[in-house]
Amino acid sequence: MTVTAPVASNPVGPGLLDRRYRAVTLGAVALVALYAFEALAVATAMPTVAQALGGLRLYALAFGGTLAAGVVGMVAAGRWADTRGPAPPLRHGIAWFALGLIIAGLAPTMWVLLLGRIVQGFGGGLMSVALYVAVGRVYPPHLHPRIFAAFAAAWVLPAVIGPTISGLLVQHLGWRWVFLSVPLIAVAAAWMVLPAVRGLGAPVDSGGDAGMAQPHRLAWAVGAAASALLLHHAGQQRDAAAVTMLAVAITGLLVCAWQLLPRGTLRAGRGLPTVIALRGIASAAFFGTEVFLPLLLSRERGLSPTAAGVVLTVGALGWSAGSWYRSRPSQPFTPPQLLRIGMSLIVLGVASVALTVSPQVPVAVGVAGWIVAGLGMGALFPTLSVLTLELSPPQQQGVNSSALQLCDALFTATVLAVGGSLFAALLVRSPGVAYLAGFAISAVLALLGAVLATRVQPVREA
Repeated sequence: MTVTAPVASNPVGPGLLDRRYRAVTLGAVALVALYAFEALAVATAMPTVAQALGGLRLYALAFGGTLAAGVVGMVAAGRWADTRGPAPPLRHGIAWFALGLIIAGLAPTMWVLLLGRIVQGFGGGLMSVALYVAVGRVYPPHLHPRIFAAFAAAWVLPAVIGPTISGLLVQHLGWRWVFLSVPLIAVAAAWMVLPAVRGLGAPVDSGGDAGMAQPHRLAWAVGAAASALLLHHAGQQRDAAAVTMLAVAITGLLVCAWQLLPRGTLRAGRGLPTVIALRGIASAAFFGTEVFLPLLLSRERGLSPTAAGVVLTVGALGWSAGSWYRSRPSQPFTPPQLLRIGMSLIVLGVASVALTVSPQVPVAVGVAGWIVAGLGMGALFPTLSVLTLELSPPQQQGVNSSALQLCDALFTATVLAVGGSLFAALLVRSPGVAYLAGFAISAVLALLGAVLATRVQPVREA
C-alpha cells in the first residue's frame, strides 16, 4: 500500500457547509476556536501569573501538567467515543475544561493554579479526541483535508485577538480574568456543538473488543501522567533523592508510552506508527519553544504582555497560512515531502528565536522566525491527521485519533519537563543559557522529524 497526497476537494461532492454537515462543521469549528483562544491567551498571561504567584520555577509545569492530565482524558475519550459516539466525551470534556479554568482563575497560590490547569487538561483531552472521531464519523474522505484545514483556520481570529485581549486584561483588569472569561465562551460553544453531534453513535461494526482494553489503558494513562508530573518535580530538586525520582519517572514514561501507543511508535515503525510519532515530535519541538517565548520577550527583552502576545499571534497566523496551503487541490507535494518541509521550517524558526536571546539581535528576527515555524506546523498537522484517518479502519478511528494526540501530549509534556528542569537549574546562573538549552532540544527534535518523514509510507503489500 502506498500513500499519496490526498485530494483536498471534490468538485461534484458536497462541501463542509452542505445541509447534512453544516451543524457539525459550525459547532466543531467554534469549539476549536475556543480552545485556540484559551491556549494563546494563557500562554500570553503566564509570565505575569508565574511572577505574581511566586512560581517562576514551576513555569513549565503550568503547561506540562495540563498536557499530562490530557493524556488521561485522551485515552478515556478514545474507547468511549468508539463505543458510544463522540457526544458523551465531548459533553464531559467541555464541563471539566471550564471547571479547571475557574479553579485557575481563583487560585491563591501557584500550586492551586496548577491543580486547575490539570483539571482543564483532562477536559481538553476528552474534547480533542471527540472532535477527531466526529470528523471520521461525519465527513467522507475527500472532505477530511478541508475540515482539518478549517480547524486550523479556526485559530485565525483567536490568534489575532486572543493574545491582544489577554495582554490588555492582564494590564488593566488582572491576569485572573484571562481564565475566568473563557468558561463564558465555553457555554456558547457547547450550545452550538453538542446538538450537532448528539446523534453520532458508534460504528455498526464497533463491537467485539471495543471496550476490552479500556480499564488497562486508563491505568497506563494515569501512570504516564503521574510519571510526567514526577519528572517535572524531580527536575526541580537538588538532593540525592532527585536521581532516584528521575530514574523512576523516565522508566515509568517509557513503560506506559510503550503500552499506550500503537506498536512500533517509539521506534518509528513504517506507516501509522511513524505518523503518530511525528505528531509528538513536531508538537514537542514547536510548543517546547513557544512556552518560553513570551517569557523571553517580556522578562529579558522588556516587551509588555500585549506586545509579547502579538508574537504568538503571528506564529498562529503562519500556522493557518500553512494549513490553507495544505488544503489546496492538486497538491504538488507528497505527504513525506510536506512533512520534511514542515520539520525543516520548524528548525529554521526555532533557530531564529534562539538568536533573540542576544540583546544585539532585533526582536523582529524572532518574530519572522516564529512565522516560519508556524508555516511548518500548518503543513504538518493536517497532513498527519489525514494520514491517521486514511490508515485507520472505521472501528479504530477513535483509538488511533486518541493515540495521535496522546503522543502529542506525552512527548510535549516530557520535553517541557526536561526543558523546564534545565531552565530552572540554569536561570540563576545564566538566563541566556537557560533559554538556549530548551531551544536546542526543540531544534534537535525537529531535525529528527525531518529524517523520519519518509517512513510514513507503509510497507508495500505483496
